[in-house]
Amino acid sequence: MKIILASASPRRRELMRYITGDFEAVSMDCDETLPDNIEPSKASEHLAVLKAKAAAEKYPDCVVIGCDTTVILGSEILGKPRDRAQCIADISKLSGKTHQVITGCCIISGGRVSSFSEVTDVTFKDLTAAEIEAYADTDEPYDKAGGYGIQGRGSELISHIDGDFFNVVGLPVARLFNELKTVDN
Repeated sequence: MKIILASASPRRRELMRYITGDFEAVSMDCDETLPDNIEPSKASEHLAVLKAKAAAEKYPDCVVIGCDTTVILGSEILGKPRDRAQCIADISKLSGKTHQVITGCCIISGGRVSSFSEVTDVTFKDLTAAEIEAYADTDEPYDKAGGYGIQGRGSELISHIDGDFFNVVGLPVARLFNELKTVDN
């Protein structure tokens, strides 16, 4: 059965190739407004389900995968920074602290919907203002949740991680691979 990855993310597309080269990546437009009362830890999975359902309507005879990644510090979701000032503010919040990166995934096949979340703890170094500003002056942070890319120069900001590196990039490769094995193809 054909696999559809409902994602415009070039990073997710690259990581999906570790699982299979036989997939099609499509960008899906859907309302990504979170319910007011949703727990931050549930946001990624909620959005992944929305994306997968939107794609499944268009590709009903395929295995559809929807994903979303959030960066959570305490109870605050840190999204993609809209400008340099927000990037500096968000990276400053993360400096010297541990936060969670959660990627929610949803797989729809033959009308069966299954979803999961993978959590990785990421700890930032204590950063100087100059280090934060230098990173904000790169092009890297502005299309990434939390305002950093672990697979790029953002790796310089990190002390250590506990969990799946690929999850922080945007796709929990090992977990998704194992979940896909349970889908009847």
